[in-house]
Amino acid sequence: MVERILNSEDISLLISGRQSNPHKLLGIISENSSQDRIILFRPGAHSVAVELQGNIEHATHHHSGIFSLTTPKGTLLNDYRIYHQNGLLAHDPYAFSPLWGEIDSFLFHQGTHYKIYERMGAIPCDVRGISGVLFVVWAPHAQRVSVIGDFNFWNGLVNPLRKVSDSGVWELFIPGLDEGTLYKWEIVSASGEILIKTDPYGKGFDVPPLATSRVINSDRYVWHDAEWMEKRSCTQDQPLSIYEVHVGSWQWQDGRPIGYRGLAERLAQYCKEMSYTHIELLPITEHPLNESWGYQVTGYYAPTWRYGSPEDFQFFVDHLHSEGIGVILDWVPGHFPTDTFALAHFDGEALYESVDHKEPLHPHWHTYTFDYRCNEVVNFLLGSALFWLDKMHIDGLRVDAVTSMLYLDYGRKEGEWSPNIHGGKENLDAIEFLKHFNFIVHKEFPGVMTFAEESTDFPKVTEPINSGGLGFDYKWNLGWMHDTFRYLKVDPIFRAYHHNDLTFSIWYAFKENYLLPLSHDEVVHGKGSLLQKVPGDTWSKFAHMRLLLSYQICQPGKKLVFMGGEFAQGREWSPDRSLDWHLLDNPYHATLHKCVAKMNSLYRDLPYFWQGDGKQESFRWIDFKDTENNVISYYRLSGNDSNQALLCIHHFSSGYIPSYVLHCQGIKMCQLLFNSDDIGFGGSGKGNRPPILCIDHGFSWGIDIELPPLATLIFLVRFSN
Repeated sequence: MVERILNSEDISLLISGRQSNPHKLLGIISENSSQDRIILFRPGAHSVAVELQGNIEHATHHHSGIFSLTTPKGTLLNDYRIYHQNGLLAHDPYAFSPLWGEIDSFLFHQGTHYKIYERMGAIPCDVRGISGVLFVVWAPHAQRVSVIGDFNFWNGLVNPLRKVSDSGVWELFIPGLDEGTLYKWEIVSASGEILIKTDPYGKGFDVPPLATSRVINSDRYVWHDAEWMEKRSCTQDQPLSIYEVHVGSWQWQDGRPIGYRGLAERLAQYCKEMSYTHIELLPITEHPLNESWGYQVTGYYAPTWRYGSPEDFQFFVDHLHSEGIGVILDWVPGHFPTDTFALAHFDGEALYESVDHKEPLHPHWHTYTFDYRCNEVVNFLLGSALFWLDKMHIDGLRVDAVTSMLYLDYGRKEGEWSPNIHGGKENLDAIEFLKHFNFIVHKEFPGVMTFAEESTDFPKVTEPINSGGLGFDYKWNLGWMHDTFRYLKVDPIFRAYHHNDLTFSIWYAFKENYLLPLSHDEVVHGKGSLLQKVPGDTWSKFAHMRLLLSYQICQPGKKLVFMGGEFAQGREWSPDRSLDWHLLDNPYHATLHKCVAKMNSLYRDLPYFWQGDGKQESFRWIDFKDTENNVISYYRLSGNDSNQALLCIHHFSSGYIPSYVLHCQGIKMCQLLFNSDDIGFGGSGKGNRPPILCIDHGFSWGIDIELPPLATLIFLVRFSN
């Protein structure tokens, strides 16, 4: 039998690098009733030493790297170890039975292997008491898959994987390897092309631009955030004030970005001082190009190594949790880059990418879109989301570019897309994926939040799935952001003609659970910084900034501000430099910074701002028609306190009004809580006069207040019974 193997066509396929089942040829083979034979494949080696039951034996070289050693009958895999060319003494990778089981295949192929990150990729583990790394990859079109690394001198012939039946999954357990090992896949495509690829399920990668996967033990870190994880809950009726951060440009030291560990303490302390409840990280999933800001991902299961190891990132999250700060991650399941070392045509054919479009590249980003029809691709993406929640303790996922996923014609001209089975433009497979994503995230991790960056009026984005919705917790209100910027860019003299831009968003504010973003997208690509968007001289610009940020705080919806906006970064943001923290030495910037901290503190402490803020009952207009003075006013209400409310007034003109009368009935007490024009915030000091109740025949019908220019006033009012 052994001789037949040694001279078989299968051996020829192994030698030529075309064998899909090396385990049937290698390892321990029964030769006859009295002895076994160990068959080894060591291409390029002239000799191979084997430690057999404590003795050193030298295997016989037959041809072309094929070696064998006769052993006693009943030899077991624990009875021998092989000396590898790099000096490693370890057990035989080809003596182990398959570890990828039928249940793995069943779940994976139906897209519901929710802990796929513990079964795919490079998994440090013990098998039958032997430690090593299990390598598993999905490549259904490949003729051969090998793992290559320093341990085999990057020679793809040395360690071919076994194809597990017809599942398209390949596996190999290599004893003796450990965490930190660098590796790649060598794949022979159906056409015979040799491809070198990083691991789609890799948990770590070498520092870009190097494209090498790294074996990581994601369970090594000891967490200390059990209390946080237990008490975190859905924030529908909790304050949610998010500080959006790009890790690589928040703060630099010695000419380079601060790493995860150094950033942890500084950022946590800063968020506490500024009263932010959460941070949101622009994607830190591994990506090759700095200029993509992380939105063109090649490593969906790995924090970028630019700022430290995965364990360093776990420390970062852990520390923020210890300081009461939640961590939200931008996540990009809509498209991926064309880099040939990663997902693109992974096994020589379109595997992860959709083939539904005549032009496969997305016209906006020149990237591939995912194939949501394919269960294995869906499982890959769901596994990524769940990995970050499970192994990295992330508190929320903001799904990028949801609109591009929902519509087949997004960014495409007529003739470049095909309608769905109903003749419509909706991407039905992507819609089902998003529902699946939200369902499993909320089922497995109650209290984790999901956010949709969606710019159209697609219905029921934040409705429950069982009510026909997509199931997100929040939708970014991009319409509010664009309308607000369009209004503020107008000179105050002409704003009366654009009043609708200011009030329109309230008419749909309760259609979804909204988040109001002042995001990174608005301070790049020539759009200028927030400070550059508003008109006027220096004083007016900073008054506008105080007005903008306080207006955002008062409006219904959760809050998000991109870093630098809180102190009026002067330059447009760049990912290649630190924020201009020296600006805080300037009184204009410093007083705005102080103002934002006060606003955030008020927002956090006063439930009128956030309790039930997705419901119509939390908001009531006082006056939205004062176009002459460019003033709007309204109440923010809490269902738990019907006798009190916050009265919010925004004055968008540059003139001072010493006596402004609001017609608001039934007020018996009015206390000023916040004035964005306060001298301590860099303002003129107007607006601090105590309000005068307007009473006629014992009936309170309004208040008379001093209205400062370009300012927000917030009063606590108590109503008559």
